[in-house]
Amino acid sequence: MTEVQTETSESGLRDGYNVVWEPLKGSQSLALTCPCNHILYEGTRGPGKTDAQLMAFRKNVGKGYGAYWRGIIFDREYKNLDDLIAKSKRWFNAFDDGAKWHAAGKDLKWTWPTGEELLFRVVKSPDDYWNYHGQEFPFIGWNELTKYPSPDLYEALMSCNRSSFLPSRHSPLKKDGTRDLLPEIPLVVFSTTNPYGAGHNWVKMRFIDCAAPGEVVKNTAEVFNPRTQQRETITKTQVRIFGSYKENIYLSPEYILELESISDPNKRKAWLYGDWDVVAGGAFDDLWNSEIHIIPRFPIPESWYVDRSFDWGSTHPFSVGWWAESNGEDVELPDGRVINIPRGSLIRIDEWYGCEKLGLNKGLKMSPSGVARGIVKREEQLLLDGWIKKLPYGGPADGQIYGKPRMDQESIAEVMESLDVHWEKADKSPGSRINGLQLVRDRLERSANGEGSGIYFMQNCAASLATLPVLPRDTNNPDDVDTEAEDHVYDDVRYRCLAAIARQAENLTVHLPS
Repeated sequence: MTEVQTETSESGLRDGYNVVWEPLKGSQSLALTCPCNHILYEGTRGPGKTDAQLMAFRKNVGKGYGAYWRGIIFDREYKNLDDLIAKSKRWFNAFDDGAKWHAAGKDLKWTWPTGEELLFRVVKSPDDYWNYHGQEFPFIGWNELTKYPSPDLYEALMSCNRSSFLPSRHSPLKKDGTRDLLPEIPLVVFSTTNPYGAGHNWVKMRFIDCAAPGEVVKNTAEVFNPRTQQRETITKTQVRIFGSYKENIYLSPEYILELESISDPNKRKAWLYGDWDVVAGGAFDDLWNSEIHIIPRFPIPESWYVDRSFDWGSTHPFSVGWWAESNGEDVELPDGRVINIPRGSLIRIDEWYGCEKLGLNKGLKMSPSGVARGIVKREEQLLLDGWIKKLPYGGPADGQIYGKPRMDQESIAEVMESLDVHWEKADKSPGSRINGLQLVRDRLERSANGEGSGIYFMQNCAASLATLPVLPRDTNNPDDVDTEAEDHVYDDVRYRCLAAIARQAENLTVHLPS
């Protein structure tokens, strides 16, 4: 029998066994012994998440399941599989059990003489699911789960997390012809991640917000069991396991020095402490300050300019934002405090985020007329409740609402105009995405410095407060945001900041010499 040992410890015999690798005490050991179906191994940098993921599959090799024990580990890019593959070669070859590495183009996998198989594959979009439809993978691994902007692929591939192994029929035969009954084959989804990436919100919502580290979440329902031909109560479990670099006795102090020397407070929180309230490398994480940019709700003075912005979505969420533009006069908060918001500052006073659930990046598939009626209803309620004194103007909207599917059909904009919801075309000219990002950042910075026209968000704007602080940059173009992330609120914010430049130009007073 072969056991496992840590990468820098010496191999050798222990109690008659050849020890190759063993889990570190703490989170690695918990991850390797965890009986849950969905395991998220998260936390700081350096606790040994990659090794744990590989060994979570390897521990069931040679148990007698044979070809029924089949695994696959996913990433979004082949280059990001390099570390997994390198470590798998280091460990799997050391077991000296006949494991063979295969690399033929994109067909990357390990096979064992006893029939087990572990694949390494790249998947990016929900359409990639169809490459695996109908296959069985009792073990599925996700490398850095937050790289995936929505849970669509994760959920779709759960249909592959199954096995047709029946202990009574497929357990190994003994010499007397009877079977050496094995337990049911475990169904495991083992994911690793740090707190950042395009999918930060949905992963946080699914695994982080719902339970403390180590707390098991149960999904129980009565379903039909084909094996017994009757309905039974079935439970699947999930857990998140927090790992820290402090547990890894094989990390050098020089590595820790680099972690502790990080000057960016957000990167420091994410990498040194595994804090899910920040995203290192985000579009706004270096500027966002909740104590400054989030303000209490207050009635908007009648003299302030009020309008709305709009990013269209059907299968993806749409986003409507209502804005007040300060004229520089003092305002009184509900608690009696008087504040001054600099002239020209934008305050997001309300919003409507058309999603199934915040963080899932799935739209409501509402019709244009349904959205328009919803906008009218909400504006009537804002007036009734006293938050605004006059109906908002139609502000910038996503240019795609002006396109027509056919010449004889109305555009989305025309449908909405027929219901008295009017818009102006948002600036989507070449370079507007990069300019828009910088304009939003400039306003956030001016708010933080207390100098000039900034941008603020009222406490009731839940979608803005959830998505903007953690919106990642595009790794291929750092001057833009990751468009596969939940960027719909950001888009309508960007449209409004770009429109403010045009409004300022319109309001300029030019004095000519007499």
